[in-house]
Amino acid sequence: MGGMLLTGSCVSCSNLGCLENRSSIPLAEFYSSNEGKPISLRDVVIRGIGAPADSAVLVTPPGVSQVYLPMRSTKSSTSWVISYSQKGLDTPENNDTIEFAYDSEPFFASAECGAMYRYRIRSVRNTCHVLDSVGILDSLITNLDVPRIRFYFRTAAMEEADQ
Repeated sequence: MGGMLLTGSCVSCSNLGCLENRSSIPLAEFYSSNEGKPISLRDVVIRGIGAPADSAVLVTPPGVSQVYLPMRSTKSSTSWVISYSQKGLDTPENNDTIEFAYDSEPFFASAECGAMYRYRIRSVRNTCHVLDSVGILDSLITNLDVPRIRFYFRTAAMEEADQ
C-alpha cells in the first residue's frame, strides 16, 4: 500500500548537544592595577564607538566585575569608550577608549552548535586616564565562556574621586 509514515524528532538536528555559547563574544574582566586583584565597578558606562545608536553594552550597577564586548565580523577593528559618572571622574577628559584590531574567520563548531566567527586579536590600543592597561589572556576568541581580556583600572584615582 503506500509508504511508511515516520514520526518523532530529528535527533541530529537537536540543539541539546550544544552546551557552549553560540557566539564568539570576548569576555573582559576588571582588575585593579594597584593591587593586581579582581574588582567590581560602579558608575561606569561602556559604549561601542560607531555601533548602532552608539549602544551601551554596560551601564554598571554596583558589583559588576565582567563585561561581554561583541566584535564586528565584517570589520578588522572594534572600539569602545568607557565613561565614568563617579564625581571627580565624570568629565569627557577622563573617558578612556580601547581599540581591538583582529582577524575574523568563519568557524564551523558542530552540527548542534552551527557556524560562528572566531576572532584573533592582533593588537590593542587604549588611552590611560583611569584605565591603566589592557591585558590579553588569550588572543583567540572562541565561543568558550571564559575571560580572554583583562582591564586594569587605576583604583587610586577612583578612590580619590570618591573623596
